[in-house]
Amino acid sequence: MWLNKLKIAIIEKNTDNLNKLMDELPELESQKEINSAITLLAEATSLVKGLQDETKSSLIQMKKNIDFLNATQAPHTNSLDIKS
Repeated sequence: MWLNKLKIAIIEKNTDNLNKLMDELPELESQKEINSAITLLAEATSLVKGLQDETKSSLIQMKKNIDFLNATQAPHTNSLDIKS
């Protein structure tokens, strides 16, 4: 049951469920279950690392976009500037 939930969480890329499943890690009894769990946990790890890389790339791109937008804005002068 736990292995099936883990498979579904990986397929759905659902990190919330992955976290819950890590907290509820059962005691696996057969060697086949243990090997499956190891394989699935490795896949979950690579999924989370991939999502982290995507998030990092998105944040970097947003920062570049903000910097570009700030650079293209005309300087704002106060309408009550009496020095002009």
